[in-house]
Amino acid sequence: MNKCIFLDRDGVLNEEIGTYVYKREDLIIPEGMPEALQQLKKAGYLLVVVTNQAGIAMGKYTRKEVLECHNKIQEACGNVLDALYYCPHHPDYDTASLTRKPDSLMIEKAIAKFNIDRNQSWMVGDRQRDIEAGNKQQIKGIFISTQEPTPSTAIYNAKNLLEASRFILQFSAEA
Repeated sequence: MNKCIFLDRDGVLNEEIGTYVYKREDLIIPEGMPEALQQLKKAGYLLVVVTNQAGIAMGKYTRKEVLECHNKIQEACGNVLDALYYCPHHPDYDTASLTRKPDSLMIEKAIAKFNIDRNQSWMVGDRQRDIEAGNKQQIKGIFISTQEPTPSTAIYNAKNLLEASRFILQFSAEA
């Protein structure tokens, strides 16, 4: 079985700017993010992005623009991301969906596709709903402090992805 890091996008892989990020030129790569992903990849983790992209349902941007932003992230980190799962739905604009976090269908799909061991895997996100989605699949959560209070179910609170990756690697070495 494979171990995996599930990653939210906005606020984790790119800077949270307070509005929808859908243009490549507006996507800002945080300091340390490429290094963090490369260290996790070197340690044998699959890297899977799971992100809500409700702006598609709202008509603010397209699936193509989501993929263009993902490609920019891939270029910045040396193409180490293994998969991108995104939910284009929002219950107020098109339909409810079990792929939308805090539900966990995106994570479930990746677990099935990549034969992922939940016990060796982590969910890294900057919203309560990210940690909840991981918890629904018995996956440990690391919270990136941005704008919400730390969920009580998070194992660790990090200031950024680089700090989170160091914690994961230390935790794994001690386990």
